[in-house]
Formats: sequence, structure tokens, C-alpha cells
Amino acid sequence: MDLTADLRALIDDFTAALIVEHRLPSLVLGLAVGSDLVHVSSVASPSQPTPTERTPYRIASMTKSFTAAAVLVLRDRGRLRLDDRIAELAPELAGVAGPTRDSPPISVRHLLSMGGGLAGDDPWADRLLQADQATMDVLFSDGVRFGLTPGHGFLYSNFGYAMLGRIITNVSGMSFQDFVTAELLSPLALAHTGWHPPAGSATAHRTVDDGWGEEPVLDDGGFAAMGGLWSTVADLARWCGWLAHAFPPRDDPDSPILSRASRREMQHVVTAWAPLLSADDAGPRVMAGGYGFGLNVYTDSRLGTVVEHSGGLPGFGSNMRWLPDRQVSVIALANLRYAPARLATQGVLDLLAAHDLLPPVPVSVPDDLQRCAQALVGLLNDWSSDQAADLFSFNVDLDDDLATRRQAAAQRLTDHGPLTITGITALNATEADVALADSRAVPLTLSLMLSPQPQPRIQWYELDETVA
Repeated sequence: MDLTADLRALIDDFTAALIVEHRLPSLVLGLAVGSDLVHVSSVASPSQPTPTERTPYRIASMTKSFTAAAVLVLRDRGRLRLDDRIAELAPELAGVAGPTRDSPPISVRHLLSMGGGLAGDDPWADRLLQADQATMDVLFSDGVRFGLTPGHGFLYSNFGYAMLGRIITNVSGMSFQDFVTAELLSPLALAHTGWHPPAGSATAHRTVDDGWGEEPVLDDGGFAAMGGLWSTVADLARWCGWLAHAFPPRDDPDSPILSRASRREMQHVVTAWAPLLSADDAGPRVMAGGYGFGLNVYTDSRLGTVVEHSGGLPGFGSNMRWLPDRQVSVIALANLRYAPARLATQGVLDLLAAHDLLPPVPVSVPDDLQRCAQALVGLLNDWSSDQAADLFSFNVDLDDDLATRRQAAAQRLTDHGPLTITGITALNATEADVALADSRAVPLTLSLMLSPQPQPRIQWYELDETVA
């Protein structure tokens, strides 16, 4: 990514404006390609120390991505299944049952994907972060109130992630915190990410009249799995890059920490939330998606696939956001209660898009798809019955007989000349749109679909003759 001095200044100015607009004590923002930081904007109000990419902040609910990854580590080792009932893995959760007699048993998958129906709980759970085991045992035994029937929609639950923390502890035989440290933080060399604020950490603040007051910082405890971690922009760039690096699927050597397939699984929608519609000077915008495992995943009509998560606790606000298809991420950390750091990450990606500086989405056309597309265009330009028999699956002749197809191709060749391929876009590994031009240099589209066989043939094609 080639960032000009002018664009770096734009990003810095944008970050500085957020400090003023939202009256933040400090804000540090990092832009990364892969796991490498390529730009850092660090600003603070006059009375506050200026942070760096290595200043620890509490990342609150961004911790949930680490919790989800820890669950998948145990799943991949055969220690649990995502569809296990939570009471089978933690008997102390036996009283957590759905609101109706016909509610499905609550599973690990329900809790991971915010599909358990547990009541929303941000203000309540935020103040329970340091609850000890005895307090958690009482909360678990008391049961829980539901806002939805399990499996029937998205409802964000911190208490559900606290339950996952207990499950990780029971299944692993280690405290939740120790397991995450041993299996994720240490192997990934996230040396500045942990459960307690090290020296030099950002000070938690709340708004008081025209200034700020220091916010008491809660220790990590029974609710740590929902939001206990501290981290830095530099470490989180590595974390985001590692998760994004799971894309695309490929045959390269895999990670011994957590497989690419499991990391991709975290970044696919499991429980949908309602689409978000908005508009600004650039026009309308649609964001449609839902919650995966510890992460929000959606399609942005401007940016494509986006993965993100915010964090908010008394004293802090944070957000991490990345484009897995482009391997670009933005992390923003602030030290004011529930600071809207999401505006920083979204705004920087929008700035890059407006200046056409986002890396392109890699274009890959599988060999079979490319071969069949080229053969089909060759056939339409010079029909051969033998070639047609080799190229098409049996249903093509049944759907519209080959004699009629041959006649149509010959007539088109006479009227407009041969077709030339100008590009091939793979919609997936077996479907493509082929950009074409004829002797009039008119842009046309040839769509095709391969059969689901080890040695595929074309099962369907259509030439769009529409001329704008």
C-alpha cells in the first residue's frame, strides 16, 4: 500500500478531529497490511500523555475473539463439540435453560454466535468483570432471563461469553486466562497483550463536566472471557493479520496454533442481525451480515467483506476492523468510557476507498474454469460437434438441443464476427462471468456453470446480448 504524505496527513487530521469532536483524552490508531503496521496516528488532548502503538489499553469486548479462538482450539483437539450442551461441559450451568418448554438445549455454538437468546446485558456485565468464582457460581445457579428463544435471532450477551470462559476452564483443566495465554498469546508472540495493566498503560477516564475524571479499573475475573484483555495497536495488528491470513483457502502449510479453516469459521455469519442502511455525501450504504464466533461479519456495499469488533468498558473504547479479501486492518484504542472508536476505523477505510488506495481483491480463476471458458468461446466462434460433445454435460442437449445452439452461434458469427475474451471473473470455483467483445467492440457477458463432477463439463451457459 503506497500511502502518500498527503494521505498520511489526512488520516492524522481525521484522527485529531475525533479527539476534539468526542472529547477523548487520547486515541491511537494503526493501519496494517497483513500483520505489518504501515501508519500510526497518535493524538492526545493537551493535558494527557501521547500514546504510541505500544501503549496498552483495555480492549474490552474485543477479547471475545480470543475466547472464540480458544474454544475452537479445544474443539479441534477433540475436547468438545460446538453442538454440545453447555451443561454437559459445565454442570454448574444446568440451570441455564430456555424460556419455554420447547426451547432447544443451549449449545456452545449458541453462545459463541450470540444466538443463545440471553438478555442483553452490557451495563450489568461491565460492572461484574472481576467477579470471583463464588459469585459466578451463584449467578450460574440462579439461571438467566431470556430476551429471545435460543436459536431464534441475534442478541448480544456478555454473560454467555462468561459461560464460555467457565467451559474453557473446565474442559482444559486450566484457568481461562492461563489457557488463552498459553495457547494463543504466547505462541503468537503477543508479548504486550495480557490480563493486567502493565506499566505505562493508558489511564481510564470518564467525562466529568467539561473535563475528565479517572475511572476505577476492574480486575479480570469471572467475566474475563467477555472483556478482560489489555493490548496494544502493535499486538492487535498481528492478531488481525493472523485472522485475516486465513483467507483465501489454499494448500500452504497450516498454523499449528489454530487452523486456517477454524479461523475462517470464526469469520462467517452464524447468527444474522438486521441490515444497516445509511446514506451520506457518497450516497447510500448497506451493511448486511451478522455475528460469527467472537466477531461481527458483514458485506459493506462500498468495501466488500468486513470483519470487526468493538470494545467498551468503563474507562475505555476500542475497535478493530479488517477486510479479509484485501488483508488490510485498522485498530483504534481510546481511554474514555465507551469511546466510539468504531468511527475511527470505519473512517480510515472509507478514506482509503475514496482515494482508491485499498489493495485490490486478488483475482483467481481455477484452471478448470478458465479452460472451459476458453473452450466455450472457441466453440461459439467455430462450432464442432465433437468438441461440443466433449465440452458439455448431457443435460445441455436436453435443455436446448445442440443443433439449435449451433445455428444460433453460426448466425451470431455471421452478424457480428468472432467473440474475444477480455476478462474472466470467477463467482466461485465452478461458475464464472466471461467478459467478451465482438467485431463491434461491444462489451458482452458470457455466464457459465460447471457440472459437479471430478472432471467437470459445462452444464449451463448464457450469452447476454444486452447492449447498454
